Amino acid sequence: MVEREPVEVADRPAEPDLTAPDAPAGSPTPAAGPGAADRHWRLAHLPVVLGASVGLLLLATALGALLGGGIGAAGAAAGVGVVTVSYLASTLVIAWADSVNPALVLPFGVAMYVAKFSVLGVVMAGVAGRGWAGLEAFGWGVVAGVVAWTGANIWWIVTVHAVRTHRPPQA
Repeated sequence: MVEREPVEVADRPAEPDLTAPDAPAGSPTPAAGPGAADRHWRLAHLPVVLGASVGLLLLATALGALLGGGIGAAGAAAGVGVVTVSYLASTLVIAWADSVNPALVLPFGVAMYVAKFSVLGVVMAGVAGRGWAGLEAFGWGVVAGVVAWTGANIWWIVTVHAVRTHRPPQA
């Protein structure tokens, strides 16, 4: 197997060297230290977007129950849940691909997209063909889930991530 040089990407912070300055080469890195939070930047947004999704799941379930009874609650919850699981799976696969080699992000991202929408299309065609009464609530749950996940991502990037990446240089 051929070893490759690490690839630096302009919009991604470089992995910091966490070894102590006086430690011998090859010594283990400490569990915490300057830049330790930057090591897992690919998934750092997940607590925010998953929190928004769980909050929406509770709200959508309550609203679905109020407007459509048990079937409305199940449909709305399923819609939000499908979006959350779908986006989470993509995030994890793309983060893994990027950690292995940034050139893998596009092929693995496209493969996830094709796989998810193929499965979702087959399932939706089957559900729609049976005339399930919760289909409309499911559709609204999907729309709300997309808006919540995307909105939470935008909020995280504009507030939390922007502060982390634009720190003033330390003296």
